[in-house]
Amino acid sequence: MKKARVIYLMLFVIFGMAARAQEKQLLKLLVTTPLPGFSGDFDHFGLDLKGKRLFLTAEDHKTVEVFDLMDGNRLKSITGFATPHAILFVPETNNLIVTDGDDDSGMVELVSGKDYSIINKIKLPPGVDGAVFNPIDKNYYVEGGGKDPKGGTHLIHVIDTKTFNLVGEISLPGSHSEAMAITRDGKKLYVNLSGPKEVGVVDLDTRKLIASWPIPDAEVPNSMVLDEPNHRLFIATRKPPKFFVFNIDTGKVVTTLPCTGMNDDMSFDVPHKRIYVTGTDTTTVFEQHDADHYVHLAEVPTAATQSAVRCCVGQGQG
Repeated sequence: MKKARVIYLMLFVIFGMAARAQEKQLLKLLVTTPLPGFSGDFDHFGLDLKGKRLFLTAEDHKTVEVFDLMDGNRLKSITGFATPHAILFVPETNNLIVTDGDDDSGMVELVSGKDYSIINKIKLPPGVDGAVFNPIDKNYYVEGGGKDPKGGTHLIHVIDTKTFNLVGEISLPGSHSEAMAITRDGKKLYVNLSGPKEVGVVDLDTRKLIASWPIPDAEVPNSMVLDEPNHRLFIATRKPPKFFVFNIDTGKVVTTLPCTGMNDDMSFDVPHKRIYVTGTDTTTVFEQHDADHYVHLAEVPTAATQSAVRCCVGQGQG
C-alpha cells in the first residue's frame, strides 16, 4: 500500500548524562522532510560532511536521495538502480559507491558526486546487500550471495575504493551475512553469519575465517557495533528480539537484554555510553555502565523514522 513517506534527517538531539529520573526525553525530534510519492523501505545513509550533503538509499523506490545536511531539503533523486542498499561517499574523488542487489542481481555502482551520473559498475553475483569501509586499506567490504546453489557458502566482495576494482573475495559459511565491523587497525572483521547463527571473525590479511562464536538461543542476527576499547561486540537478533554483548577476547556472551523487534541497525554514542538499536516501531536505548553491565533506558517510538534515527545517533560514535 502506497503512502507518503517522511524522513527525519539529523533530527534528534542526544541529551546529557542527567539522572534517569530527571530525563524527560532521550531523543528530541527537530525537523521533518516530507517525501510524497514514496512507498516501501529506506535502507542506509551516506555522509558528505564537507559538502554538507546526506545520501539515502531508497531501496523500494530504486533511487538514491540527496539532501541538504543543514536544512533537510531534498536536492536530487538519483535513478538507475535496482535495489540500492549501502552507500559510501569518497571525499578524495567526490564520488559515491552504492551497493545494489537482490535475489536476481548484484552490482556495485560508482556515482559522480558532481553531476550524480553513474560512471562505472562492477557486476557481482546476486544477493549484494550491506557493506563496511576499512579506512586503513581503503577497501569496501560488500556482503553478497554465493556461487553455491545450495547456499552452503556466500561471499564478501572486496572493492578497492581508490581504483574502483574488485580485488578479492572472502568465502564464508551459510547463505548470507548481515552487518559487519572492523577493528581500528584494519586487520580483523567481525560479521553476523545468518545461516550458521554465529558471529564470524575474519583475518583481513589472509581473508580467512579464523573463529566463529555461536549465538545462543536466537537467530536472524541483523545489526552490529564494535566497542573495541572495552573488548566488547554488540549484536542484535530478530528471533527473538535480543541484544547480545560478546567478549571479543573469549567469544563468549557477557549478557543479553530484550530489544526492539525487526531491528535493522545499531549505533553506539560513545560520549554518553548509549547504544541505540533501531527498529520498525521503536528504537531501544541502552546505557553502558561498564564493559559487563547494561541497562534498558527507553523504547523511543520511531515508526517510519527507522533509517533516520540510525544516521543521527551514528554521528556520536567516537
